Amino acid sequence: MREHIEEGFMVFVADGEMGVAAVREVREDPSELLINIQNAGDFVIPLTAVRDVHSKKVILDVDRLEAPVREALEHVHDSEYPHYAVADMDAGTPADSDTPAQRH
Repeated sequence: MREHIEEGFMVFVADGEMGVAAVREVREDPSELLINIQNAGDFVIPLTAVRDVHSKKVILDVDRLEAPVREALEHVHDSEYPHYAVADMDAGTPADSDTPAQRH
């Protein structure tokens, strides 16, 4: 059974990947979500584009999204400073151990 979607749930393109958006609003008529995609802003997506919902996560079916939404999803992490990219998602360790934040 699919979990009920609520405002604030994180949005993902695949289970186990980094979050790409957050649910801002759940609209009943028509059945759609307003999501805020990082680096792109707000987009309305139909509930038919939701593959799964669990653990307060909304997993999208990218093939069911319109082109502007897919384009926005391709650039979610573009503005992040590359030296702070996470190498180990579980541990949260930076990819480059000699980043400015790690120097004392």
